[in-house]
Amino acid sequence: MMGTMRYDGKIAVVTGASGGIGGSVAEALHERGAHVVLAARSVDKLNDFAEKLGSRAMAVALDVADEHSVARAFEEIEARFGRVDLLVNNAGFGRFELVADAPADSFESMMNVNYFGTVRCTRAVLPGMLSRREGWIVNVASIAGKTATAKSAGYAATKHAVLGFTNALRQELHGTGIRVMAVNPGPVRTAFFDIADPEGGYVNGVKSMMVTPERVARETLAGLDRGRAEVNVPGWLGAAARLSQALPIGLVNAFSARFLKLK
Repeated sequence: MMGTMRYDGKIAVVTGASGGIGGSVAEALHERGAHVVLAARSVDKLNDFAEKLGSRAMAVALDVADEHSVARAFEEIEARFGRVDLLVNNAGFGRFELVADAPADSFESMMNVNYFGTVRCTRAVLPGMLSRREGWIVNVASIAGKTATAKSAGYAATKHAVLGFTNALRQELHGTGIRVMAVNPGPVRTAFFDIADPEGGYVNGVKSMMVTPERVARETLAGLDRGRAEVNVPGWLGAAARLSQALPIGLVNAFSARFLKLK
């Protein structure tokens, strides 16, 4: 599918929509004519955002880590709109910690939100999409899901899981009319690093390669327009990840130890 997708009248749900990538994607979809459902745990910021966007925006409380919250939120969305045409699984967070120092619940909480949250929301919309034989599922993973670096074991594992899930789901849904796309951002200038890197050391080390959430949103919609299976932002980081997978692991580890210990 090439060209520009039409979003007029489409129902788009964006999780983690209170700011950052989710907020920028939601705004871009709204500008293209979609009815946008802004979903996050707290609706206070979302209500202000929905009011700013206008009548085609709606805020819904949704905790992707809670099965009952997910069920209630999508029941509310279905009651209001009757369907979901586009799901953007964006909710997530990270902590940069050494494996030896990180508590077990750090791994568990990241996996529950980043991976299982994606699974829960996807399963909530799949029956309707399958019955209509159309829809888009966009999973925001990360370049970290392709190339892990020191102090990101827990976070990278969640994004590896999201990519594995996304790639398998795409195969399962081939021929059903449902498209599945992964978005893999590198470092993005968002509040993500308030939790992941509170000391600011990593951010200072990667400032030159950081991108804006608005750029991620633009490239996400461009990927939808072109019917892409995957979008890497920036593209050169995706190419570097593919190269690292092709090289001998010993060489990659030696390079990583010398140049990529930025956290």
